[in-house]
Amino acid sequence: MKLNHATALGLAALLAACGQGSETDASNTSAEATATASAPAGTMSGEMGNMATPGAATATAAHGTGTVKATDRSAGTITLEHGPIPEANWPAMTMAFKADPSLIDRVKVGDEVEFDLKVEGTAGEVTAISKR
Repeated sequence: MKLNHATALGLAALLAACGQGSETDASNTSAEATATASAPAGTMSGEMGNMATPGAATATAAHGTGTVKATDRSAGTITLEHGPIPEANWPAMTMAFKADPSLIDRVKVGDEVEFDLKVEGTAGEVTAISKR
């Protein structure tokens, strides 16, 4: 089985989350959001117990709403704090997604947005985004 970096990072994040309890506090949440803003695309933070199975072979279309937390045009990523995404079986969390630079240019940190995703396993790519 061939794994790419994003899949390997996703698997590592899932394994790390297995030993964590469900309690969070304000300092933990703040640190988590800060760490996620600089995390590679395809990595997630938040309650991960209901996530989709890693390495799923098919892409799924999904829709979400959230807030832009960071953008990195040169890396081609946008970090979104989003609500639950039922199509991907994802709970609310903060996650860095791949995105075309033309989509990244449409938003700035702090914007509330609606977005469409192409989801493959535990990674997603923003395919459309608009301010709410």
